[in-house]
Amino acid sequence: MKSFDKYGIKVPELLLPAEKVDLQSWAVIACDQYTQDRDYWERCRKNAENKPSTLNLILPEVYLNDADKSERIKRIHNTMNEYMQNGVFAKPESGFMYIERTTAYGRVRKGLIVALDLETYEWKPFSKALTRATEATIVERIPPRMEIRRGAALESPHIMLLLNDPEKCLIEAAGKKAAAEKPYYSTNLMENSGSIKGWLINSEEGLSAVENALEKLYQNGTAEDGSTFLFAVGDGNHSLATAKAVWDEYKENNGGFEKTKDADCRYALVELVNIYDDGLTFEPIHRVLFDTKAEKLAEYLKGKLGGSIKKLNTKEELEKAVASSKADFGFVSTEGFLLLETQITELPVSRLQPALDDFIKESENKPEIDYIHGSDEVFRLGAKPDAVSILLPPIAKDSFFATINKTGPLPRKSFSMGESSEKRFYMECRKLF
Repeated sequence: MKSFDKYGIKVPELLLPAEKVDLQSWAVIACDQYTQDRDYWERCRKNAENKPSTLNLILPEVYLNDADKSERIKRIHNTMNEYMQNGVFAKPESGFMYIERTTAYGRVRKGLIVALDLETYEWKPFSKALTRATEATIVERIPPRMEIRRGAALESPHIMLLLNDPEKCLIEAAGKKAAAEKPYYSTNLMENSGSIKGWLINSEEGLSAVENALEKLYQNGTAEDGSTFLFAVGDGNHSLATAKAVWDEYKENNGGFEKTKDADCRYALVELVNIYDDGLTFEPIHRVLFDTKAEKLAEYLKGKLGGSIKKLNTKEELEKAVASSKADFGFVSTEGFLLLETQITELPVSRLQPALDDFIKESENKPEIDYIHGSDEVFRLGAKPDAVSILLPPIAKDSFFATINKTGPLPRKSFSMGESSEKRFYMECRKLF
């Protein structure tokens, strides 16, 4: 099988459900979604009741702090072994999996399932690794997740890595050829979340086409200092950091890299997605501060970020001004509507959040901050007394990789890749330990 070591990936040996398995019950959404909605996960449980399901292989994070967490993890590990022994999986298949995910909103997102070499990934700021984190990693969130991965017989990915591929030479090109054939699997997804299809890529021609495209992206992503930035973590940042931590622990406990370099846990199954994919919505996450005033906040940020402040008359004016800008911020409060126009050239949130942190630190009353999705929430919350919502501009895909390369991971809650129901559903598995 062709080697992809240079690009920090390898061709995985995939475990997919046997023909008798109901795929709509098998596939479940990423464990880090609906973390405040136990009803959602209870409906998933009922959908999958008495059937093989990836729900039995994961710990939804809504239950992460429950008293029975240890018992749940034991059941997960036991179920993994049972599924491997009881014919739940078909014969293993070596290959990349090209997928097309149609969401409930009619968008089609394309992806490629690969095994990522954790030796080529680093989440720490200012890393020069092939694969880098896009948002700050909260170290305290890693140990609880290590308990689940450590010693698990299987893994199934909800990690999504972004490619900087404006010419669409990798995933879209590979998919065009693959999708001419009958899909390896096809199913609707539970909870009205759309559908998914997958095609196996394992021919010499198909693998060579992937290699050629990766080489082009590798060259394009190589900086003057010789470092190459190939993949950026889009979703599943803490899951990938956990996989890295478990691999590092395994190396240390088993004689070092040379003795463990062929271990399955050196790799993590991930989905590659092109940041320029037409079906990938890339939305800013807006901010709201409580117990402060809009003019005071806007003036403070003007001092930190530069620019000028304008008063606008209507919600529509503000929305239009921010949406058509690259680095302007809208302020919504009972005082009215303000626009801070700036000349920031990086992703605006990378400059805004540190300035907001300073504002909170320097304010006597220490205003509370929250993070909100969608402009409707910006205007709803901004209408509350002593609240100021901040409307962020669209995320410019063409400056995304450049900003991370220059400034390191973005601040927390910088962007969202689609709605919750559009997140990755578990389907493919891989042997881990």
